[in-house]
Amino acid sequence: MGITSLTSREFNQDAARAKKAALHGPVFITDRGRPAHVLLSIEEYQRLIGKGPTLWDMFADKDDGGDFDFDPPKLNISFRPAEFGGD
Repeated sequence: MGITSLTSREFNQDAARAKKAALHGPVFITDRGRPAHVLLSIEEYQRLIGKGPTLWDMFADKDDGGDFDFDPPKLNISFRPAEFGGD
């Protein structure tokens, strides 16, 4: 995993370079010589925060039209008659 550092100006002039570098490790973006931001790939970000794939990821990764198993939790909804307060 490589670490890349770019100035804000370099980042603004060549965002594609920054995105490519983020595939191999964090990209530090500096303002006036001090780190101000970090660019990560989405996979690295999700690993860092400990989250699994999102619903978007599940749809985006499917080449077969988006079919996948989805078993949402069952809701227990009960209804009661409306109460109208009036004398």
